[in-house]
Amino acid sequence: MKEAYIVTSVRTPGCKRNKGALKDTLPQDLLGFILKSAVEKTPNLKLEDVKDIMVGCAFPEAEQGLNIGRIAPQIAGFPDIVSGATVNRFCASGLEAIALSALRVMAGWSDVAIGSGVESMSYIPMGGSMPRPHPAHSRKHAALYASMGITAEKVANRYEISREDQDAFAYESHMKATAAHKQGRFTEIVPTPAARYVVQADGTYKQETFIQDFDDGVRAETTKKGLAGLRPVFAANGSVTAGNSSQTTDGAAAAVLMSKEKVEALGIKPVAKLKLYTTVGCRADEMGVGPRFAIPKLLDQAGLSIDDIGVWEINEAFASQALYCIRELGLKKYMDRINLNGGAIALGHPLGCTGSKLCATLLANMQAKGAKYGVESMCIGGGMGAAALFELCD
Repeated sequence: MKEAYIVTSVRTPGCKRNKGALKDTLPQDLLGFILKSAVEKTPNLKLEDVKDIMVGCAFPEAEQGLNIGRIAPQIAGFPDIVSGATVNRFCASGLEAIALSALRVMAGWSDVAIGSGVESMSYIPMGGSMPRPHPAHSRKHAALYASMGITAEKVANRYEISREDQDAFAYESHMKATAAHKQGRFTEIVPTPAARYVVQADGTYKQETFIQDFDDGVRAETTKKGLAGLRPVFAANGSVTAGNSSQTTDGAAAAVLMSKEKVEALGIKPVAKLKLYTTVGCRADEMGVGPRFAIPKLLDQAGLSIDDIGVWEINEAFASQALYCIRELGLKKYMDRINLNGGAIALGHPLGCTGSKLCATLLANMQAKGAKYGVESMCIGGGMGAAALFELCD
């Protein structure tokens, strides 16, 4: 098997659903922009050099449907010869797309491929526009269709994750993200054209374009007292609130992968290698525990331990599940290596985009810290976990 090198990994800002800067930007435009930007930021690479594009999307319907993995590249100006597909593994879709693109390179099927992800939760709501649970089996397998917030409550109750700890974790996420913004550490963000509709004097609306260059969901003014005052949203006497849950968000991200031969031919200095990727199943009614099982499986396959990993991105779908996984994995001693710039509670969780978004952030932090190994992991709706190992290139 060949090595799969990541030469570029970038993302758009993540912006609040229905209220943020990207709420009127079509997902096709968002994805097309970041795909083209990823190529333009790769020295000597041309659009026609890309052999295939994989796009992660959790709800590939309506504006995100009809194989957005083919449509968005066409809109962006990729030539007809560049193929594309859409892949869905819910919250790990973007990472799955990167892994599938890496496999193409490793197998020798492609010398250049792109793994990416997109989700406009402003256009396509959580659960999709027309959810249709199986009529006969939905009673037996109700957890497969349950709200993710309900599963987060179950994790908090079963494994004794307190409301105070969840709120403290959420507070730290916002504080880390605020500091990262002030210090200019989000180097993976590409300033992104965004659409908005402005009412005119005659009552009609005109579309305007502006540039968005920051994640607009970060709340620098967050306080622990303010978080403690929020009501539970999934259970009357629960502990999961809007404040200690991930934000629903719009965004897109992309990573360019190449073979060693292509890297050398183009004279490119690669960023990292994707070494391993794994997934695992768990109980659907506590889907948030997925990383607790995916990470050990990954490290065992790699022959590494948690002590070897310099930077972690563990998706903060909910504070309850993230805290549980960190505790059970023995990672509490390495909190200074986890989600260095904050996580999804502050920065948002654009579902199908998140896996590729976290890849861009992880690699930027690995470069900044000089960390040889980095891991990203997330829980997945329906009861799964995913994890990937990256190795920084010298």
